[in-house]
Amino acid sequence: MARFLDNVPFSGIIRIRDMMYSVEKPFRLDQGDVSFDAPESVKDALRKGIAENRTHYVQTTGIPPLLTLLTEKMRNTNGIPIGGPEEVMVTNGGIHAQYIACLALLEPGDEVLVPDPNWPPTVSNILAAQAVPVPFPVYESLGWRPDMDELARLITPKTKAILINTPSNPTGGVLTRQDLDALAALVTEHNLWVFSDEAYEDFVFDGHEHLSIAAWPGLYERTIPLYTFSKSYAMTGLRLGYLAIKDPKIRERARKVIFCTTSNVSSLIQYGAVGALEGPQDVVVAFRDECAARRDMFYEKLPQASKGLLTGAHPAGAFYAFVKIDPEWRSPLADAPESLSWAMAEFLIKRARIGCIPGADFGSHGEGHLRLCFARGREELAGALASMEEHL
Repeated sequence: MARFLDNVPFSGIIRIRDMMYSVEKPFRLDQGDVSFDAPESVKDALRKGIAENRTHYVQTTGIPPLLTLLTEKMRNTNGIPIGGPEEVMVTNGGIHAQYIACLALLEPGDEVLVPDPNWPPTVSNILAAQAVPVPFPVYESLGWRPDMDELARLITPKTKAILINTPSNPTGGVLTRQDLDALAALVTEHNLWVFSDEAYEDFVFDGHEHLSIAAWPGLYERTIPLYTFSKSYAMTGLRLGYLAIKDPKIRERARKVIFCTTSNVSSLIQYGAVGALEGPQDVVVAFRDECAARRDMFYEKLPQASKGLLTGAHPAGAFYAFVKIDPEWRSPLADAPESLSWAMAEFLIKRARIGCIPGADFGSHGEGHLRLCFARGREELAGALASMEEHL
């Protein structure tokens, strides 16, 4: 019996999402969903796909034109030395890509080093593969990056892989070239794999750069880079991700997982992705620049709106404010949870109608913090800040 699934947690993000449906006129800063709409190139491709009856079974790993475009993108943009389209697989969103990678690579009892704080489904996917997530702290004082010496000390004979998420959800931390140099040396020395979650690759600010560790010499062979169309092209609800695997045996396992879970990803959505990649890419730059402007607006007004109870530095990447809660604050709600981050989240939801995610949901090092998405519309952000000022 699959009793091990009893220990696979649902993310608190799901609990918050359910809570928000009972809130009248909510400010949805809880979801990692941009307020932008998908580019016209995507919509045109979807309409064309319907007109051409592209509604039948397609190849399990993806349609050839999309796989070719993704190969070129990862080779030319990310610098990954991919051999050909046969190494690329299309998935039903980024979370599906991560699930597939975990099931294809991990054996029961394998240990995977995971950032703390980090996106909750990461731990769930590792546990679903009957492996063991081992948290390594990332520190606000280091720009939400790890201490590499501390990370190295966590490696044991059971360690199979290290997962990195850069830019990071929820912290916005971005790993530097020096970080990736150190990490590349570690995984090579200890013969480890890397899961490289690069969902927010296009959202980096203030001169920071996104780099894929799979581009380092000799690292692609031991790295599974994970991507999604959700953020860069505002296609969250369309559910399309992708990954690349060099090793033929691991790749064949991943192919089986895709077949067993979806048979094939929606044919229409794949043609929509072709439209995204073949269309103008200035929309991605426009999304990023507008997110940067919204970030600055949000942080400028946050001190006054929160009465100084929520503080933090501008994130280097992604589109979340991961802010520290004043430890002296106490919720006036009679049924407030003991956890500071859950207490603040529930207060803002119930009193101020502001969706937000408690830091504790991202790991023990996230406790005492709160995640709010600043990729929502300017009017919604302004409304949330005004409501926060009124109720805190």
